[in-house]
Amino acid sequence: MLIPYEQLKQSLSTEALTNLMREFLLQQITDQGFDQTDSQALSQALPKVEAALKRGELVVEFSEEEESVAIRPADQVTSAMPL
Repeated sequence: MLIPYEQLKQSLSTEALTNLMREFLLQQITDQGFDQTDSQALSQALPKVEAALKRGELVVEFSEEEESVAIRPADQVTSAMPL
């Protein structure tokens, strides 16, 4: 199930949302795109990730089956209705 950005902002602490976005960026190191792991690079990339979440380019997906939460590109999420 997809969690809309506004609901995410209301439900998660700032720290939890930041950690979720950091995890997404760290996954990008091995997958694609993002290639820096230092704190400054991560801090500079976080506003870009949050802006992409606001625009709907990235979405937060909760899997009840796997009990996991992940940020994914919207075009890679095919069958899930917003919460």
